[in-house]
Amino acid sequence: MTAALRRSFDSLKVPNFRRYFKGQVVSLSGNWMQTVAEVWLILSLTNSGFAVGLATALQFLPILVLGAWGGSLADRFAKRNLLMVTQGLMMIPPLVMLGVTAAGVVTPAMVFGLILIRGTLLAVDNPARQAFVMEMVGPDRIVNAVSLNSVIVHSARVAGPAVAGILIATVGVAPCFGLNAATYLVMIWALYGMDPRRLSEPPRTDSREPGRVRAAVRHVLDTPELAMPLLLMAVVGTLGLNFQVILPLLARLTFEGGASSYAVLVSSMGAGSVIGALVTGARGKTGMGVIAASALAFGGLAMAAALMPSLASEIPILALLGASAVTFAAAINSTIQLAVIPEMRGRVMALYSVVFLGSTPIGGPLVGFISESADPRLALAMASISGLVAAAGAWWISGRNRQRRELKPA
Repeated sequence: MTAALRRSFDSLKVPNFRRYFKGQVVSLSGNWMQTVAEVWLILSLTNSGFAVGLATALQFLPILVLGAWGGSLADRFAKRNLLMVTQGLMMIPPLVMLGVTAAGVVTPAMVFGLILIRGTLLAVDNPARQAFVMEMVGPDRIVNAVSLNSVIVHSARVAGPAVAGILIATVGVAPCFGLNAATYLVMIWALYGMDPRRLSEPPRTDSREPGRVRAAVRHVLDTPELAMPLLLMAVVGTLGLNFQVILPLLARLTFEGGASSYAVLVSSMGAGSVIGALVTGARGKTGMGVIAASALAFGGLAMAAALMPSLASEIPILALLGASAVTFAAAINSTIQLAVIPEMRGRVMALYSVVFLGSTPIGGPLVGFISESADPRLALAMASISGLVAAAGAWWISGRNRQRRELKPA
């Protein structure tokens, strides 16, 4: 094993993070199985691009509305305990989805409602998970751990859709929901088996205290190292990172394929994301320079994806696009984690979740409408523009920071 590869997995030397890593791989693979099954089920029931965008939006709408409150809970309670509760509750929607699909009584309204419930639980779960990484590994390993966390997400993005594509093509969507429910048990087992004494928990605060979310917003606005990365993520998150909507429509409308074509597109993008995350973890670097370069790559590759003439030519471009997207997101995440004060980490990472995931209710239906009424390629072109705008913004900020350092007296 090379030294660079060993550096990529440095955070796995921490026993608690190693357990977390294993649990997340299984749980998120199940979650991606469910996501693929839900999107394909909605597309099959409605044959509507807007409905696909709406389904994706409903999953993340609660993060937009409730994400800051979820971050307050993460600052008030022990994150490990909070996650065990949310992971247990998140078993309920897939079990209900399994029941209605297996019975043949499923309707679009049922799917939309259960997605909304799952998204509400995610509004608490996601900020806690984002902030929990620092408690497991500490500041020295945070860039590596965030990158490895991206490896988890995108490894699941490969495995989950691949399994879902096989299941949907052979036995239908219902087993995807049952398997997802079972995977939450693995994550609960991983959290329960951790050693709490090895966690560096920050002081907890009372989430009932008025103005706590406003205080976090003020802290972000007063700290350019937090405000600027969040602004860049808001641009790309809203207009660029809507591949849950774009890819099924690209498979169905542009390349005239089925569930297997969709699974191939998702898996190829996920494979590239894994490689990008490993490279980012080995480098261990973050900051505006990394953000600018990865945003530029994202913009250029998204435009290339919009121009590809066939499914075969689209696959390698999506892999590279996935690598650039995960590098951009990991750089934003780790930059924020290093800049935020510990007692506000839960709330600030909730704001990160709002701009990263909570922006989907705005961008998702828009992308779905554009893809259905015009062409999914146009949605990829819009993603390209968002990346190029973010790159220009990051380079401008980097130049301002460099000038400020040069003018600062020695």
